[in-house]
Amino acid sequence: MSETLVPVASAAPKVGFVSLGCPKALTDSELILTQLSAEGYQTSKTFAGADLVIVNTCGFIDDAVRESLDTIGEALAENGKVIVTGCLGAREGEGGGNLVRQMHPSVRAVTGPHATHEVMTAVHQHLPKPHDPFVDLVPAQGIKLTPRHYAYLKISEGCNHRCTFCIIPSMRGDLVSRPIGDVLTEARKLFEAGVKELLVVSQDTSAYGVDVKYRTGFWDGKPVKTRMFDLVRSLGELAKGYGAWVRLHYVYPYPHVDEIIPLMAEGLCLPYLDVPLQHSHPDVLRRMKRPASGEKNLERIARWRELCPEIVVRSTFIAGFPGETEAEFDHLLEFLREARIDRAGCFAYSPVNGAVANDLPDAVPDALREERRARFMAVAESVSADKLQQRVGATMQVLVDSAPGMGKKGGVGRSYADAPEIDGVVRLLPPEKISKTLKVGEFTKARVVAAQGHDLLAVPI
Repeated sequence: MSETLVPVASAAPKVGFVSLGCPKALTDSELILTQLSAEGYQTSKTFAGADLVIVNTCGFIDDAVRESLDTIGEALAENGKVIVTGCLGAREGEGGGNLVRQMHPSVRAVTGPHATHEVMTAVHQHLPKPHDPFVDLVPAQGIKLTPRHYAYLKISEGCNHRCTFCIIPSMRGDLVSRPIGDVLTEARKLFEAGVKELLVVSQDTSAYGVDVKYRTGFWDGKPVKTRMFDLVRSLGELAKGYGAWVRLHYVYPYPHVDEIIPLMAEGLCLPYLDVPLQHSHPDVLRRMKRPASGEKNLERIARWRELCPEIVVRSTFIAGFPGETEAEFDHLLEFLREARIDRAGCFAYSPVNGAVANDLPDAVPDALREERRARFMAVAESVSADKLQQRVGATMQVLVDSAPGMGKKGGVGRSYADAPEIDGVVRLLPPEKISKTLKVGEFTKARVVAAQGHDLLAVPI
């Protein structure tokens, strides 16, 4: 009797993946993972179990650089086959060479950010693809690294500003807006896949379309201008059909942002703005080469609250920027009290290799930078606590992020005032009604009963 030999399909090659840094980097990671999946690669949960490892790095501040370099080193130690991408991949080291190659010469390839094609070319070179890419192996919305019920939507790449403390333009280039039809198509796919919160991100969301002179694009056969107002209105109308939220991040306080606030008041977009103000004193802002001035920002925030009283403003600031005097820092604290920023974060200034600010005179000593950061946060937390206390007794819509056992013992969620991972949360107590259940990715109404630090305590109703 003859024996028939049946060929055994070889296991699909596995790629380990680490994504570091901001949501813009996360969306780059999602694009790469989507392409890997489309071509038949599998992902590995460990470095050791992978045939190749990709590390998407951050290169903005010193702590992020150290974390990225340490992660590359760990991947090399446990696996040996490593491809590096992301912002750190675009950083120069001493003598003008590539920083990653100088620190880890054994990496297989290095690319900058937003480089899906270059990364895949390197993957193909070191781990040949197992599948015909025309075979559809991925969902329509692509591979996402966030929970199923929220997702980041990147609308542009790069930045036209030249802030003296920042090197992002040297890594990501000038502003390049995505075609508005592509953005809206991706948004619809995400909503169709069950996303209930869309977080719009870029380096400068309010500059969307500047690079293409706000040209008219098309979506669903209708003309739509490539500019922030039209994009937000279209996203809001689209989200409405799915009962979903749209949240805006990285919005510079340009005058035309005022046009967005009525859309928030109408409910087309969450009344929440993430505005990177960085400082309030005009002299510090000039040294930073930031747009606008502290006085205009104060007036603008007041105007926003007139148009939409429910609006929540989150921002980030830098304490101890070169040349910052005690009077300039006091000006910042007074601005924080007067503007009543709902959610404020603060970094002690940290020199970044390649940043113009490194050459500015009158550097503030390290200890004083940290001391000012601590003083800033004390004021910020006091303002935030007061504003949270005012919500006690209110009923809010909450998006559930966690609900063990159908929420019978409570859960964790977020209101419109809380972006994931950077703001507070709403801690949900057990429901008063026995029949009430909570489900991750769905909304519930909850009555706020207390404020605890940065969070609220609420009872589902």
